[in-house]
Amino acid sequence: MAAPVHHPKPPPRLARAQEAAAGGWLAGLPALVDDVCARWKLTAERVVEPGGSSSMTVLVTAADGGRAALKISPPDGSAAAEEAALRRWNGLGAVRVLRSAPDAGALLLERLRGETSLRSLPDAKAMLEAVSVVRRLWVDPGEGHPFPTVGERTAARAALMRAAADDETGPLVDQALRHHGELMAAPGERLLLHGDFRQGIVLASDAERSPWLAVGPEPLVGERAYDLARLVRDRLHDLVASPGAAAITRRRVTRLAESVDLDPDRLRAWSHFRAVESALRNLDQGRTADAEMLLEFATWL
Repeated sequence: MAAPVHHPKPPPRLARAQEAAAGGWLAGLPALVDDVCARWKLTAERVVEPGGSSSMTVLVTAADGGRAALKISPPDGSAAAEEAALRRWNGLGAVRVLRSAPDAGALLLERLRGETSLRSLPDAKAMLEAVSVVRRLWVDPGEGHPFPTVGERTAARAALMRAAADDETGPLVDQALRHHGELMAAPGERLLLHGDFRQGIVLASDAERSPWLAVGPEPLVGERAYDLARLVRDRLHDLVASPGAAAITRRRVTRLAESVDLDPDRLRAWSHFRAVESALRNLDQGRTADAEMLLEFATWL
């Protein structure tokens, strides 16, 4: 067994992403992890790297020898929403919560094989497995649920898109906003969604109930097409490099829609809106190459 890790430092990706918005939280993160581990009698093994841009995950061992993953998020309420969704799913298609500390933004999760996601599979097989997993997540959110709706989340983002549009991005933004208006004029189902579903967040599991489980939800309530829209552009770097990328993308939309009996036009519209919205966020953060790929992708739909 590796030597215990004390006062674990945030990985570089998290530090870069949160420095401006949550610098104080970042500075106190090592001590916070030590405190939670002491409270729950956990031994920290190592920090998961490169990790995410909005939370820190530490692999831990409990006093009884059980292995788990400790996830710490900023004090913005995201941990509470994530816990509510994971408990609603209760292990069906998603990782289980073992323990939580809302005051610390801490979730103790069952440990998955984080080094192996669906991206390790050939794309066609990965897509089949992804659809199998996400279908299990689409459940009734329950009475009095704490989750925002797709309309609430995307209305704020649409306003930011409108303000950020310039001469170059303006036509695609206008088209995305038209799609958004049409989608909101006839809203679809009201199901619990993952919110950021893609191949990379579906991890290999040793659990008997499923070989693949989802992690990292950004839960909200709405229609299935919104959830699948992020999956449509999975492995975007590979798509861009492929001959006939536009045709491949359109076929992917059709096949994904057919696999869950969805209207392909709604999936196409959400895919366009989410790609353009993500492109503008990437531009704002200085990731020009990623933004240009997303804008190119949007032209294929």
